[in-house]
Amino acid sequence: MPALARPGATVSPKGRPEGEQAPKRVSAEGSQLSPLGPAHSWALGGLLLALAALAWVALFWWSASPYGRYLAHGGWNDLALVAQLCRAVPQGSIVVPAALHALAWVLMIGAMMLPTTYPLLALFRRIVAGRPDARALVARVLAGFFAAWFAFGLLAHAADGLLQWAALRVPGLITHGWLVGAAVLAGAGAFQFSALKYRCLEQCHTPFSFIMARWHGRQPGREAWRIGIDHGLFCLGCCWALMLLMFVVGTGNLGWMLVLAAVMAAEKNLPWGRRLRMPLGVGLLGWSAAIVAAHA
Repeated sequence: MPALARPGATVSPKGRPEGEQAPKRVSAEGSQLSPLGPAHSWALGGLLLALAALAWVALFWWSASPYGRYLAHGGWNDLALVAQLCRAVPQGSIVVPAALHALAWVLMIGAMMLPTTYPLLALFRRIVAGRPDARALVARVLAGFFAAWFAFGLLAHAADGLLQWAALRVPGLITHGWLVGAAVLAGAGAFQFSALKYRCLEQCHTPFSFIMARWHGRQPGREAWRIGIDHGLFCLGCCWALMLLMFVVGTGNLGWMLVLAAVMAAEKNLPWGRRLRMPLGVGLLGWSAAIVAAHA
């Protein structure tokens, strides 16, 4: 029920006496949702685009260089420096290639997924705008996001290594390698229709409630880190199957990286992104069926 106005005071259409300022919005534990000027919004957006552009340039240079084969996560041990590291680090033949594989994966994520984090980062920047450590907290969110994808890169490397290990012991996997590609395509197509994918996408579409469920301002560094990791995990939840397509089309294929980046950005950030569910799912299932039919 609105408060009573002073006798003789004119009441505005919003129920407040004229001249009285509206209360500031409070987000959590006294953290005010401060309005950021266009300069701040453009600065954050420009920084994310610049970092993504640098990642694309690095990937282009890498793929065109004599070391392009390493972008496909193969032959790391051929490099003298890597071979020395493998000998110096305990279990180096496993640990060092896995770390390099995951770092290369994170570079691809920087190029493909970094711009999609803008809605969440911009909103979080507004929430912590009044704090002296605001920039450090935004950086922690971003670091948490990449940590989640780095962990996924390690898992992807392990799965790829396991598949190669199995291929050396089961000759049929080499002669019928197309089955793996068809299975990945079919899995990605079927996942487009899963409820899990769209539960994860819902978290990406509602950044305010996502942040408010995790930000209380009591342990700012830890909470910012958790926001980043959780956002990365939900991003993984909706995009992991599409990212695995890179192992089908080639992890060093920049053209397919651009296509998949555009699709995932549309699904995560655009109002009509859900409409891609049917054509993309059917297209991937059809592609898988075409591969099976060609080898039948």
